[in-house]
Amino acid sequence: MIQTLRQDLRQRLEMSIQPLQILRSELIQLPLLELELRINSELEENPFLDEAEAPEEENPEETEEIPVPKTAEELDEEDGEELPAKTEAKEVDWEAILNDEDFYEYRPRSLPSSVEVHEIPRAATLSMNDHIRTQLRTDRLIGNFVEVGEYILGSLTPDGYLDMSVEEISADIRIRPEIIEAVIKRIQTYDPPGIAARSLQECLIIQLEAQDNPDPNALRMLKECFKEFTNKKYEIIAKKLEVTLEEVKKAYEIVTKLNPKPGEGLFDEKQNYIVPDLIVKQIGDDFEIFINDGSIPNFYVNTEYRNMVLAKKKVDKKTREFVHRKLESARWFINAIHQRRSTMLRTMRAIVKKQEDFFRFGKEHLRPMILQDIADDIEMDIATISRVTNGKYVQTDFGVIELKYFFSQRMETNEGEDVSTRIIKSKLREIVDKENKASPWSDEKLAELLSQEGYTIARRTVQKYREQLSIPVKRLRREIV
Repeated sequence: MIQTLRQDLRQRLEMSIQPLQILRSELIQLPLLELELRINSELEENPFLDEAEAPEEENPEETEEIPVPKTAEELDEEDGEELPAKTEAKEVDWEAILNDEDFYEYRPRSLPSSVEVHEIPRAATLSMNDHIRTQLRTDRLIGNFVEVGEYILGSLTPDGYLDMSVEEISADIRIRPEIIEAVIKRIQTYDPPGIAARSLQECLIIQLEAQDNPDPNALRMLKECFKEFTNKKYEIIAKKLEVTLEEVKKAYEIVTKLNPKPGEGLFDEKQNYIVPDLIVKQIGDDFEIFINDGSIPNFYVNTEYRNMVLAKKKVDKKTREFVHRKLESARWFINAIHQRRSTMLRTMRAIVKKQEDFFRFGKEHLRPMILQDIADDIEMDIATISRVTNGKYVQTDFGVIELKYFFSQRMETNEGEDVSTRIIKSKLREIVDKENKASPWSDEKLAELLSQEGYTIARRTVQKYREQLSIPVKRLRREIV
């Protein structure tokens, strides 16, 4: 009989781990400002969490490091060990659980006086990632489909495009291309229409097909005559589709009402600021890394409320369940905040280690690096690294930079040296800016000029990079001088 009760208890504890894992995933992907809002919300809703006054004067360099709370697994194991056989028939050992709070507090460390935080203005958004992530979570995806979905979400451009091929994603997260393609198609059914498209053509086709009764001529024009459509060659389109010129013009009007930048529709024009989540400062030959969480309040598990509950020997079942749930939630929340801080610091240290030349000498020294490099270095799942770096910013000596900026594919120069594709794109932009606007260069010529600079890439690769940089084709770059 005792053995059966023991099995029931372990089953309940195993199930309780899952919400903590979900909570960690949610908190780790929140940027600083959203984390502040989440903490304030928890302080209001959970009576076991209480805000503490910060010390009036504190030297951050001499602040005692607060031990990270035990993991849920460790807590559950300890709870199980503290329940002897004669008490296992009880619902829970409340005194053991309520007293297990020695280090359950979160005390942000103030930045040294030598470190100044720089905030930069930007247009505020309604958070495209949050909007799509909500749909991803409510979708019934299973297994590694969820991991692929999170990775795709973290790879979307501000315009809502997916600028990585299926092959690149497959090589990065080591999942079969057919699974990745299936998840991409699934996300493309989300709102807004056209999200996660890999080209303008695919984006417009997705939006048109999402309509109740899409115009057949417009759909055929996009699928069969896209090049002629972009060049406004109405007569050639009419001939290919075997329709009248008037029908072509009608189809053209329908397509021009679609949104070529589906992600842009989720932006508004209120003024907001980018607040760096991390700060990297060079001190001598070394780099110091700081979490910019000084605006987050000190908070802890309220021991007075705990003692009040322990003082009452006779408490009804409903009250006990409420107390248990809220105390468990408070412990998990502080644990997850500590884990977030630890993971962000470990990830940033690994990035600084691999991109040391960038932090010493500037953006032209950015090295090729993918998420898997950091995941392998700190022995974490690649999906965790994607969540840590998505939407986060770091303040460096060269400006406030999004963490995603440090990740790019690698190519080889004519001398055999690995170089980041971001550097090649930067050089491409520089060449286009200096071209004769009366006679712009073709993609083939741009490839030739890049080769002269040491970057030998194909014309199709130049076209891909040009489109990712939103640089128009040669014809549309021509100006009357």
